[in-house]
Amino acid sequence: MKQLLTILFTWVGAATAFANPLDSLAIKPIEKLQSAIVVDTLPTADKHLSIVLFNDNSWRYIRTAEIEADSTAFTRYWSTEKISPYRDSVALSQIPSAVPITLVDSLRSYRYPVKGRITSRYGVRRRVNHNGIDIAVKVGDTICSAFDGRVRFSKATETGYGTLVIIRHDNGIETYHGHLSKRLVEAGDRVVAGQPIALGGNSGRSTGPHLHFECRYMGQSFDPERIINFATGDLRRDHLLLKRSYFSIYSKYEQDWNGEKVLADADKKEAEISAERRYYKVRSGDYLGKIAARNHTTVAAICRLNGIKANAILPIGKVLRVK
Repeated sequence: MKQLLTILFTWVGAATAFANPLDSLAIKPIEKLQSAIVVDTLPTADKHLSIVLFNDNSWRYIRTAEIEADSTAFTRYWSTEKISPYRDSVALSQIPSAVPITLVDSLRSYRYPVKGRITSRYGVRRRVNHNGIDIAVKVGDTICSAFDGRVRFSKATETGYGTLVIIRHDNGIETYHGHLSKRLVEAGDRVVAGQPIALGGNSGRSTGPHLHFECRYMGQSFDPERIINFATGDLRRDHLLLKRSYFSIYSKYEQDWNGEKVLADADKKEAEISAERRYYKVRSGDYLGKIAARNHTTVAAICRLNGIKANAILPIGKVLRVK
């Protein structure tokens, strides 16, 4: 652990060379949080970003609570008592025809909720709307949070959901986890991707142990397969253009597969381009020619990337994109 701390503190010091270290980092979240216990939290150069250390010598980045102050995701239509606080307040017609949603950023904070066989998909089932995905589990299997967020609802209900945990994520999407046997989190708890939130069960209107998993935005459900490949457990893309038409129970992922694949390919290309970006922090005595030579580029290229002129004054500390 001492060696790990030394490495991390070294990184934190080096991170000050960038105005935004997230532009050049792509860190995957911890895959084994079930047995890991948080032992310490370290700050970084970004006040909205911290490093969390676990007792198994693993670590990951998380957002700090301060970032929530700039968001209404955890204040508007927030209720720890109602399953759907949007129902009487937001009509489908009030939701924009298309909403750009960032599923994960450079922190890559995502984790498959639970591994298991899909027993029922999104759509109409026996003339009744089935608003999510059913995943076969054993009673007591660990259910994890798919993304970072805050628990909005955590109760044993008398509805068809049975024992239910709802998490509202930083992007406004809510994930529902139904038919649970035990809740591991309470309303108001901040959770991170991969954190255990409940145990699988057979509560509510259920014919056997399984996890009922829903994705909703402003109270409207959409096919979870639009964002998660349940065959592999992988996230399909980093960004989703969530269309109002997707909120129809008859709108399924496979119907738009070709268009979705084009978007996924575009996202992948953008991610590759983003990963190649490089930045430089101006030091005392620097000028554009010197910076260009040091970074194996040209003055013209730096000017184009930063929207500046070749004779621009460069204040010490200014961050320039050089590639």
